[in-house]
Amino acid sequence: MQIPALLSDAGEVLASSADELAPAAFARARAAYGHVVTYSPKVFIPLTQLCRDRCGYCTFAQAPARVMAPYMSLDEVMEVANAGRAVGATEALFTLGERPELRYDEAARWLAARGYRSTVDYVANAAQMVLESTGLLPHVNAGALYEFELRQLRAVSASQGMMLESLADLAAHRLSPDKEPARRLATLEAAGELQIPFTTGLLVGIGETREERLATLEAIAQSHARHGHVQEVIIQNFLPKARTAMAHAPAATDEEFHWTIAAARLLLPEDIHLQAPPNLSDDPARLLAYGIDDFGGISAVTKDHVNPERAWPAIATLAHECDQRGFVLTPRLTVYPGHARSEDFLDEGVRPHVLALSDASGLGRDDEWHSGAEATPPPAPRTTARSNEVTKILGRYEPGYRFEHAELVRLFEARGADFNAVVDRADDVRRERSGEAVSFVINRNINYTNVCTFKCRFCAFSKGPLSLNLRGDPYLLTLDEITERVREAYERGATEVCLQGGIHPNFDGEYYVDVVAAVKAGAPSIHVHAFSALEVFEGARRSGQDLTTYLTRLKAAGLKTLPGTAAEILDDPVRRILCPDKLSSDQWLDVHRAAHSVGLNSNITIMFGAVEDPGSWATHLLRTLELQAETGGFTEFVPLPFVHMATPLFLRGKSRKGPTFREAVLMHAVARLHYATLIDNIQVSWVKMGVEGSRRILQAGANDVGGTLMDENISRAAGAVHGQAMDVAMLEGLVAPLGRPLHQRTTLYQALT
Repeated sequence: MQIPALLSDAGEVLASSADELAPAAFARARAAYGHVVTYSPKVFIPLTQLCRDRCGYCTFAQAPARVMAPYMSLDEVMEVANAGRAVGATEALFTLGERPELRYDEAARWLAARGYRSTVDYVANAAQMVLESTGLLPHVNAGALYEFELRQLRAVSASQGMMLESLADLAAHRLSPDKEPARRLATLEAAGELQIPFTTGLLVGIGETREERLATLEAIAQSHARHGHVQEVIIQNFLPKARTAMAHAPAATDEEFHWTIAAARLLLPEDIHLQAPPNLSDDPARLLAYGIDDFGGISAVTKDHVNPERAWPAIATLAHECDQRGFVLTPRLTVYPGHARSEDFLDEGVRPHVLALSDASGLGRDDEWHSGAEATPPPAPRTTARSNEVTKILGRYEPGYRFEHAELVRLFEARGADFNAVVDRADDVRRERSGEAVSFVINRNINYTNVCTFKCRFCAFSKGPLSLNLRGDPYLLTLDEITERVREAYERGATEVCLQGGIHPNFDGEYYVDVVAAVKAGAPSIHVHAFSALEVFEGARRSGQDLTTYLTRLKAAGLKTLPGTAAEILDDPVRRILCPDKLSSDQWLDVHRAAHSVGLNSNITIMFGAVEDPGSWATHLLRTLELQAETGGFTEFVPLPFVHMATPLFLRGKSRKGPTFREAVLMHAVARLHYATLIDNIQVSWVKMGVEGSRRILQAGANDVGGTLMDENISRAAGAVHGQAMDVAMLEGLVAPLGRPLHQRTTLYQALT
């Protein structure tokens, strides 16, 4: 990483006013972060207000006589953390004075009586308790620390921080040994060496000059250049407080404050986020004009204990003010996406908690909805601000338009009014291409075995080496049992049976041919929709035949179509995490190419929301569109949101909690736009999305609700709570509020009613 060339232009920055710097700073921020501005929903835990330093501006630090106890108790810490979790906080900000035990005997005795060696030792214990008990991500501001202390806190926190404030020799720091510049720079450097996502910043107006501020920014940039660890820089304006040595000093002027923000944006590397506290300005959204992209932590539960006289802004109010200026306010985690998604910057004990709170872009989940669960989907956004990028993409779009990879990613990341615009355009295209009818098929799922030799880490259905401890016992239906289930389905009006199962170690290539024969014995006219690409691939391999020959045999036996399962994500780096011993992306495509070549149609699925990001979604859509343009054999696209609850991947702390509702809707909407003219059927899985979620997606580009299923075991095994079957009356109830007709179809989308 190189130092930005603009650092050599500090003279030009010094000679400019805040308003002169603002346009360039604003443009640089928007180029890096677009129209999204973030904040962290947090609780503020002032673990101790005792401090050995006596800064001239601070009211946070108190003498022992002014506090109830030297430290918050663990019960008090948990009370605050649980209150925060109850209102959706994701960050637990631990703020404290520096090394009070070195100044106050009361602090030293309190720690020793409880078995703690130091304040940092106690912080580490409290942070670990909050992390493991509530899932809130600790961010620890413990001041100037040594390497072993930073390492100790790294194991229990998602990020740490320490304000440099200023590297100048200032009267405000005269009685503060921990504010000695070399000491704080050593902490910043040690945090980088330990790969800790780190927050630092400047305090503007405590006696420093502009040149000294630039020197502090340069020191931050230099350290970040060496280690890449500085995730954000806070530019904070000094406000005088009563009962401090600087009570009568002037507050930082708007000119100096705004100039410093703009200078920081222009001179720091663009991958460092820039924050200004929203409660220290009367018009915080105005600061966006000078280059900030973040408002820091905001609490719905606790006050700002460092600036208790300044209330946090209401999120709804701040969001509205941002919207009026063309921005969408979005929650983030205490660790930013660039570090959250890195393999290097989180302790392995902390990473599962970060994943559990993350969306696919590495920001915070913006709703409580999960696929397969009962939570009500959030309402559609009511904001009005649109980004130029999404506006331009949709402006040039017509059905048949071939998106570039970056365009798809941008659509998948749409938020606020951009999200609404993508959804509305997708529904328009649905109306143009597929009409108003909502289609469905009466079918039965037959999962003939859950025994599998493959080690897919997302699967809670199969019984194999990684999943014997999960719900359900190993089983294998007999061929007669398959025949009987088909007969029952046919008598109940089913026109299709969908058969899939694990890859049993005793199966040979003939087994799948025998399964088709068993189906035909139960109902000769029923449509056989069967076998994932993995089952076909293994059947061909075990029979010693090429794919085309083997699929021809299956077709002759009565197979009609293939489901698109086993696709997961057609992006091999992701597949190596999800299903390392499964067929590759190319092999999945080869199976479907061969199926299409012998006259067997199939569909496309995608399992999303586990470990991948929107870039992988775009790759999947592009690769499948390319095959569809070649063969025309795909009949539909079926997004399958990852159901996390009982899967090995999630239980081992290796995945997210599936997609957010916004992401699930966008998968259907973007797919409608992407496949239009080549695939005109977009299906929503009511098993994954639930009734209300399915209704919303039927207004976002989908035209099909899949099958009645009769027996659905795979999603249920993963923890989905929605029923195993949905009869026609229930589907009518799902669709009725939309005012659209429900039509029964065949597997190949021929209308039956």
